[in-house]
Amino acid sequence: MKYYPINLHLKNKKIVVIGGGVIAERKLVKLLDTGAEIKIVSPEITENITIMIKEDKIEWKKKLFSHEDILGAFLIVAATNSTAVNRQVFEACNDQQLITIVDDPIRSNFIVPSTLNRGKLTISVSTSGASPGFSKQIVSELASHYDESYENYLDFLADCRLKVQSEIADPTLRRKILKNLLKPIFFDLTKRKFYTDRETLFQRLLNNNGEL
Repeated sequence: MKYYPINLHLKNKKIVVIGGGVIAERKLVKLLDTGAEIKIVSPEITENITIMIKEDKIEWKKKLFSHEDILGAFLIVAATNSTAVNRQVFEACNDQQLITIVDDPIRSNFIVPSTLNRGKLTISVSTSGASPGFSKQIVSELASHYDESYENYLDFLADCRLKVQSEIADPTLRRKILKNLLKPIFFDLTKRKFYTDRETLFQRLLNNNGEL
């Protein structure tokens, strides 16, 4: 089966994580910044999950799973250490809900790829469930190339794009400027933290018909 890669906008969506162990904790960490309404269902939780609850980042239902726990949920993560409970979660879902089961990728209708995050930059790697360990290995290799400077670089490109869209009416010139913004010199200046020089070069693009 081929998976369809997608980035989900989860703000204000209802997400339920079943389980309170280390695996559930790992799943929660990746969900915290999405703006979703997150609820965890488990009789016991880890210390780090306890901290998340105290900080009002997630809601905790201290109980064993029952089918009503996932009513109205957009996305569900079955992350208990019991295959039987995870199966119960699957059977309680309807066809319109997204579910990933940590020990059963076949019944899951989505899987979470290994990811590298650098601010606005997200690089995802998936082996379609064949070898999650190999996905993580590739992400580790990518991390040495796409270092922390890419976070600032993407912020710069995003700001420039907004300015070009608001100030340049000619679509051909707009495309030319955005294309030349990707020339290596801009990332090189970012890497060296020459932000003033970088801004000067961008202004040259704006004032010189997209030419450096």
